[in-house]
This record gives sequence, structure tokens and C-alpha cells, in this order.
Amino acid sequence: MNLHIFIGFQQMMGEVAIALLPLVGLFLFFQFFFLKLSYRKLIDIAVGFILTFLGLSFFLQGVHIGFLPIGQMIGVDLGSIEFVWLLIPIGFILGFFAAYAEPAVQVLIHQVEKASGGYIPQKVLLYTVSIGVGISVALSMIRILLGISLWYFILPGYIIALIMVKYSSKAFASIAFDSGGVATGPMTATFILAMFVGIASVTEGRDPLLDGFGMVALVALAPILSVLTLGILYSRKEKEQYAQETKAKAHRHDR
Repeated sequence: MNLHIFIGFQQMMGEVAIALLPLVGLFLFFQFFFLKLSYRKLIDIAVGFILTFLGLSFFLQGVHIGFLPIGQMIGVDLGSIEFVWLLIPIGFILGFFAAYAEPAVQVLIHQVEKASGGYIPQKVLLYTVSIGVGISVALSMIRILLGISLWYFILPGYIIALIMVKYSSKAFASIAFDSGGVATGPMTATFILAMFVGIASVTEGRDPLLDGFGMVALVALAPILSVLTLGILYSRKEKEQYAQETKAKAHRHDR
């Protein structure tokens, strides 16, 4: 089979260059007027920009020729299986590992651990976000199979999230809403979205435009809820620890 893998690659490189040019211009502005970094540091940053340009170009080309077609083909095959309820655990597994491998999620958990001084470990946040995404993809499978409107998931979900914000710390609230954004990165928005369109296209009574889309909205919501839940658990742990320390101090004072 002859695959023309570089068809449209020049156009893809042009689009990536247009996307990166404003960042380069902003950096040069700050370099000339504020930063004034050394020549060695400039070389490192320039290499970083070049690697980013090449990496994005090859990745997006791979998405175009690989992820999208294979995702839709897998979706068509999954939608044709005899025991359709198996799509629910399959959806959870795919969602979990898509978030686990998501580059943007890796950046987030690294920054959170660094900013919190290790108080919020990378692994804990990674598993929390991944489980949330897995549950959201499983719910999307249920939505396709039963034909449930997206509003029955989105509206109550954000109402619950706003209530949970009140009982979670400000730090976890900020992390939670950022988690919703980074979880909908290239892994989810290419492979899994294409797969859902394929499933909806072969499921009786379902419209790919109406039922195949909306999964990304659920993926953006689920990590918010899961991270806020983690924040509430951390808050309880802090309160229990504070109560124990207070009790110990009172006991020492009495003695």
C-alpha cells in the first residue's frame, strides 16, 4: 500500500509557522527592551523554537494522515460489535490512557508539583485527571447508545462544579479549570473524537453531527469535577491534621 505521507506537509508547516510567529515576535520585543538575555541563552531558545516548529509540523501531519482515519475506522468497527455495552468500559480505558499520554497534561502536572513545592504530587494529579477523562468518555458512550441529550450532562455538571468550588481550596479550583482545558488536547480531540464520529455513523438512529460530537465538552468538564473532588479530600485531610496537632498541643499544655 503506497502512502503519500507528506501530501500537504508544506501547507501544514506554513500553518504552524503562522501560529508560532506571534510568539517569536513577542519574545523578541521583550528581549530587546527588557530581558536582554545572553547569546548562549538565545541560542538555546532558538533551538527550542525550531524543535517546536518541527515537532508540531510532524505531529499535525501524523494526525491528518494517521490519527483521524484510524480513529474513524476503529469507531466504525466498535459500533458494529454485537455486545454494544462493551463500548462503555472500552471508552473508559481509551479515555484514561488518552489523558495519561496527553502532552499538555504532562506539562500541567509538572508545573503544579513545582509550584506547590511537592504538596500536590504529579502522579496523584495525573491519575485524577485520567480517571475523570475516562469517566467522561464512558458517559459519552452511554450518550450515544441511549441517545441522551448533551444538556443532561453539561448543565448539571457545571452546576455541581460551581457548588464544589465553594468547598475546595482556591488553588485546587484554579488547577481544576485548567485541567479541563489541557485534557482536551491533541490526543483526545483527534483520535477519540474521530472514533466517536465513526461509532455514531454506524449506530442505528444516531446522527454523526448530533451524537458524534459533544464528547470534547464532557472531557473538558470531567477533570474539573475530579480535581475539585481531590481538592475537597485534601481540605478534609488538612482539617484532620490541624485538629490532631491542636489536640496534641492542648494535651502537652495540660501536662
